[in-house]
Amino acid sequence: MFFRRYIGDRAFYRKLFAVLVPILIQNVITNFVNLLDNIMVGQVGTEPMSGVAIVNQLVFVFNLCIFGGLAGAGIFTAQFFGKGDDEGVRQSFRAKLYIALGAFALFSLLFLTKGERLIRLFLHEGKEKLDLEATLAFALSYMQVMIPQMLPFALCQVYAGTLRETGETLLPMKAGITAVFVNLVFNYLLIFGKLGFPALGVVGAAVATVIARLVECFIVIRWTHLHRARCRFIVGAYASPRVSGELARRMLRLGTPLLLNEVLWASGMTTLNQCYSVRGLEVISALNISTTVTNLFLCAFFATGNAISILIGQLLGAGELERAVDEDRKLIAFALALSLLVGGLMACVAPLIPEIYNTTPVVKALACDLLLISAAAMPMNAYTNSCYFTLRSGGKTIITFIFDSAFLWCLSVPVAFVLSHYTGMPILPLYIAVYALDLIKCVIGFVLVRRRRWVNNIVSFEQG
Repeated sequence: MFFRRYIGDRAFYRKLFAVLVPILIQNVITNFVNLLDNIMVGQVGTEPMSGVAIVNQLVFVFNLCIFGGLAGAGIFTAQFFGKGDDEGVRQSFRAKLYIALGAFALFSLLFLTKGERLIRLFLHEGKEKLDLEATLAFALSYMQVMIPQMLPFALCQVYAGTLRETGETLLPMKAGITAVFVNLVFNYLLIFGKLGFPALGVVGAAVATVIARLVECFIVIRWTHLHRARCRFIVGAYASPRVSGELARRMLRLGTPLLLNEVLWASGMTTLNQCYSVRGLEVISALNISTTVTNLFLCAFFATGNAISILIGQLLGAGELERAVDEDRKLIAFALALSLLVGGLMACVAPLIPEIYNTTPVVKALACDLLLISAAAMPMNAYTNSCYFTLRSGGKTIITFIFDSAFLWCLSVPVAFVLSHYTGMPILPLYIAVYALDLIKCVIGFVLVRRRRWVNNIVSFEQG
C-alpha cells in the first residue's frame, strides 16, 4: 500500500523524467557555469567579487519579478494546453509579453536612478577592513552594463516558458546550454584579456552576460517561429494585441498574487542578505560563494517544482482531478528522496570549493560553514518547494503568496533584522536561527496540500 501511494510505475517516471531532465540539465549547466563565472570574478579580488555579488542580488529581484509575472499566465498556458485550446495558449502568450516589457521598463528606471543608493545598503565594514568605496565602484560599473541584458532575458523567458508549458522542453534546454557556454568563453576572454581581447575585469563579466542573453533569446525566438506546426500558439500571435477581458481578469486575479509573491520573496531574500551584511563585507563575499554553490544543488528542486507545475497543471486542465492528487503525492515523495542524495553530495564538496577563490581565509571558512548549513536544510527546501508548486498548479495564488513571501516578510525578515541590528549574535548562529524558521513553513505546507483546495480546473470557461 505504501509503495502504491508514494512510488509510481514506469510510465509515471518516464513522463516525469521527460519533463524534468531537460529542465534539470539546463539549470545544472547554467548554475555550474555561473559557479565558474563566480570563481573567475573571484580571482580578481574580494572587492570586485563583493561588488558583483551585490548587483546580482538586485538583478535577482528583477529575474524573480519576471518569473512571478509570467507564472500566473503560465498556469493558464499549461491548463489550456491540457484542454487542447490553442487560442487560449495564444492569448496567455500575449499577456506574458506585456508583463515582461513592463517589468523591464520599471526595473531599468529604478537601477538607473537609484542604483548607487541600493548598493550602499550592503556596504558595511567588518573585521577584514575591506575597501568599501572600491567595492562601490566595481558594483556601479558592473550594473551599468548589466541593465541591457534584462530585455533579452525577459523575452526569452516568455518564449521558453510557453514552450515548456506546451510540451517543448528540449529547445529551451539547448538554447540555455549554448548561452551558458558563450557566457563562459567570453567571461574568460574579457575578464582576463585573453586572445587579444581587453582585460575588463568585472565589466568584462557583464559584457559576456549580455552576449549570452542575446544568443539565447535569438535561438529560442527563431526556433519557435520556424516550427509553427509544433508551436501552434505562435500562429497569429502578433496578428492582434488582444487578450480577452475574461482571461485578463482571471489572470489578474490569479497572477497578481504570484507576481507580488516573487517580487516580495526576492526582495525579502535580498533584505535578509542586507541584514547579514551588517556583520561585515566579508559576510557578503562568503554568502556569494555559498549561494552560488547552493543554487547549483537546488537545481534538482527547481526542476522538480517546474515538473509538478506542468504535469499537475495539465491533469487539472484535463479534468483528471483524482489522478492529479495521486501523482502530486508521488512527485513530492520523489523530491524528498532526491533531497537526501543532493544534500549529501553538497556536504562532501563544501570544504573544497571555497579554497578555489582568491579571497581571505576568513571568507573561505565562513563560506564552508554556510554551505554545510544549506546541505543540512535540503529536505526542508525540497518539501516547501514542492508544496509551493502544488498549490500554484491549481491556481491558489493567494495561498501561495501567504505561504511564501508573507511568511518571509512577517517572520524571517523581522527575526533577521532584530538579531542583526539589536544583538551581537555572530553570523553563523544568526543564519541558522533564520533558516530554522522554515520548519514552521513545512508544517503549513503539509496542511495546505492535505486539504486539497488546490485541486481545481481553472480554464473551464470561454475566453472569447
